[in-house]
Amino acid sequence: MLQAILDMLYPVRCPVCGDIVIPRGSKICCPCEKKLQLIAEPRCKKCSKPIENDQNEYCSDCERKDYHFDHGYSLWVYDSIMKKSISDFKYRYKKEYARYYIEKIVEGYGDTLNRLAPDVLVPVPIHKSKYRERGYNQAEILAYGIAKELNLPVIPDLLIRNKKTLPQKQLSDKERLKNLQEAFILNDKALSDYPKKLKRVLLVDDIYTTGSTIEACANALIKNGIKEIYFITLCIGKGF
Repeated sequence: MLQAILDMLYPVRCPVCGDIVIPRGSKICCPCEKKLQLIAEPRCKKCSKPIENDQNEYCSDCERKDYHFDHGYSLWVYDSIMKKSISDFKYRYKKEYARYYIEKIVEGYGDTLNRLAPDVLVPVPIHKSKYRERGYNQAEILAYGIAKELNLPVIPDLLIRNKKTLPQKQLSDKERLKNLQEAFILNDKALSDYPKKLKRVLLVDDIYTTGSTIEACANALIKNGIKEIYFITLCIGKGF
């Protein structure tokens, strides 16, 4: 009853076009959902990025770089449609879009994540200045939503972004790696407060492009004795 009242007062908006979703009860317009590019095989066996040649196991990025995370999963190709949707989610307070994102992640990867059985989910942090500006961390919203559906724990502050970096989208591949050097540190208090030793961590973020952010987070975790690092994101770039 409460949800019905809330839906009447605040009708669900489509995360693609922004219009009120019809029929009621859906989280996205049917024509809009058909525009989204779900990632399918062939995909990179390391980062999940789509690849053109099904004879290749890895994308060109993962072939050239020695990433320290174990494996990653992503749901959609990061095209112009999802770029706008995620931008609205991150910068225009469209936090309600997370309901659809989380539903699709659980639908697509719920069984995979349950088999993976991570000790915790860890959202990729944003700098405190950005948090004050936005009022929320989009990765944290996703992490809590996924964790609730799959009954998994979250440590929202296991990683701290202690360095205010330049926006990654403005930088080249090499500049991104340099920009993120030592940007993340482990929160010793959050680690000591957790009741068991962490061995397997699932990082949660919205977008994976060149992998620089996930790699920087993985390095901070590995440096502190965590052996297995996985990630899940909403979108992944194609052709990076």
